[in-house]
Amino acid sequence: MATNRTMTKPRIGTADTTRASVSFPSEVYSELERIAAAKKVSLAWVVREAAERYVVDQWPLLAEAKDRK
Repeated sequence: MATNRTMTKPRIGTADTTRASVSFPSEVYSELERIAAAKKVSLAWVVREAAERYVVDQWPLLAEAKDRK
């Protein structure tokens, strides 16, 4: 018996990713949705981008190490 599974292509550079569940206040979530729609990207992309920028702002040496790879 075959199962009906959706096949997705693996994203480049995501071999060592971790999934997280995050809760936002409704106002913040609405704004994230608006930003994602305006940029024509997913809400997840907006959150990842914001998190990466936050990490770089907090620990600039991590950004330099990433650039050297």
